[in-house]
Amino acid sequence: MIGIKAISSYVPKGGIDNVQQGASFGNDEAFIRSKIGATFLPIMGEDEDTSDLCAKAVAALAAQNPDFDLQSVDTLVVVTQNGDREGLPQTSSILQDKLGLPTHVAAFDLSLACSGYVYGLYVIKGFMDSLGLKNGLLVTADPYSKIVNRSDRVTSLLFGDAATATWIGHDPFWRLGPAKFGTDGSGAVHLHVADGKLKMNGRQVYNFAAQVVTPHLHELLNAASLNPDDVDAYCLHQGSGAIVDAISKRFDDLASKFVLDIEETGNTVSSSIPLVLQKYAFRDDWHRVAISGFGVGLSWGSALLER
Repeated sequence: MIGIKAISSYVPKGGIDNVQQGASFGNDEAFIRSKIGATFLPIMGEDEDTSDLCAKAVAALAAQNPDFDLQSVDTLVVVTQNGDREGLPQTSSILQDKLGLPTHVAAFDLSLACSGYVYGLYVIKGFMDSLGLKNGLLVTADPYSKIVNRSDRVTSLLFGDAATATWIGHDPFWRLGPAKFGTDGSGAVHLHVADGKLKMNGRQVYNFAAQVVTPHLHELLNAASLNPDDVDAYCLHQGSGAIVDAISKRFDDLASKFVLDIEETGNTVSSSIPLVLQKYAFRDDWHRVAISGFGVGLSWGSALLER
């Protein structure tokens, strides 16, 4: 049985005071806290690239898990749309070399953003199951500081940089349960890169998340013959405080089960769900967790993690 054994992360220490940044756009602190949710946005250093963030997250995983052995890794999947340099070669190959992984490792990138962690879990599980592999690394890093225009009020207040490393293997803490996925490429124009900079229609992205995620989670629960209150916690992509709040309110008296932790990180794209899981999910009193990622594509994926 393959699943999640451990999660670690790297969040840059330096960054942007988002309250001050918001004030420069005419937004007061109350708006930043209630709508955006992030008062600080971590930003990678000028001497760092995507693979450096990844390597530091893996180093944290190794330091925190004595049973984890880099030389036993046989699969490496990196979820990013903002890789090293110009995106060629793939960041996973650069990371393999930086980590000193054996050359027989299978390494590839997954070009997905906010839904990428959920997709990545099932991609790496399927790959490992089909080949009988034992130890996998799922790494996320999508530093939007590379593509955000700091003069753009819509995007500059939202995104922070971070990386996570998830150890995938047998005898897991969390088993990968049922999952559902979706894609609507007709909405691609609402969140895309043009001339090297991120363009986002904030209202359309908000509406998409608010309208799609709730019924998608209900479809997942119905397929598993579960009720919403059978889930101990809902760990969604931390797109913004307003988005998580809008989805949680659609679950009536279960809103308190929705984790919101974005104040010191902002929207870290594919890293937001594993950051939440690392902080909250390795506890004895949670036996079933729902995760859901949604964004660029438009793309979404929801799944159940079970003990």
